[in-house]
Amino acid sequence: MDNQAKEYGQSNFSLPHDVVPLPSQGFFYKNKKKSLKVGYLTANDENILMAAGNDMTQTLLRSKIYEPEIRVEDLLEGDVEAILIFLRNTAFGPEMELNLVDTVTRKPFKTTVLLDELDIIKGQQPSEDGTFTTILPKSQSTVKLKPMSYGEILEIQRMSSTYPEGRTAPKVTWRLNKQIVEVNGITDRGEIAKFIDQMPIADSKFIRKFLDDNEPKLDLKKTVTTPSGEKLTVNVGFGVDFFRPFF
Repeated sequence: MDNQAKEYGQSNFSLPHDVVPLPSQGFFYKNKKKSLKVGYLTANDENILMAAGNDMTQTLLRSKIYEPEIRVEDLLEGDVEAILIFLRNTAFGPEMELNLVDTVTRKPFKTTVLLDELDIIKGQQPSEDGTFTTILPKSQSTVKLKPMSYGEILEIQRMSSTYPEGRTAPKVTWRLNKQIVEVNGITDRGEIAKFIDQMPIADSKFIRKFLDDNEPKLDLKKTVTTPSGEKLTVNVGFGVDFFRPFF
């Protein structure tokens, strides 16, 4: 944990904060915590928000989560998104302006969505160890799966960004190696890696959809009406513009 987090975040419970319910309900964590104490954004946090990239998000979360035993990198992505939306809503309000293009006229337009109206996708409840067990449609193998943590997602992004130029980073393989924890009762990482290398594409796609359907998270899809009257489904994003418009 960095010094700033120690000074302003996890070690200081006297700062104003609220309790944020987690979409995961704690099912995927050893401590089973269903909610976290999260501090409100302060003037000091503007220094963090003026930065860019994933480092900004990590630093912000480390300083605002008031739970000494919690590592930001161990949280699920859906829980991280819920905390970021809490921070934005309590500091700047729930309105988020989106720049879109009318699908009929092809002209740009702006619309506003309310972040406090996002629903939670719960999926099915995992086993006690935070995994799902399912049978792959093509190979008929029984696998145990787990959602990737926020830290694992960042690790894959870093590995991809440093991959040799001109070569395709094996992001699908990296992701599967983190998501699959057991195959037909086998937990040896070397054997699982061999299985992944020979996995039919139908099974790989099945795993992607299975976890997408069952990982608890916020439903980031919003339906808006274009100037021409058409309905358009958009995704709320967490890029650099999530906090930046206010600066």
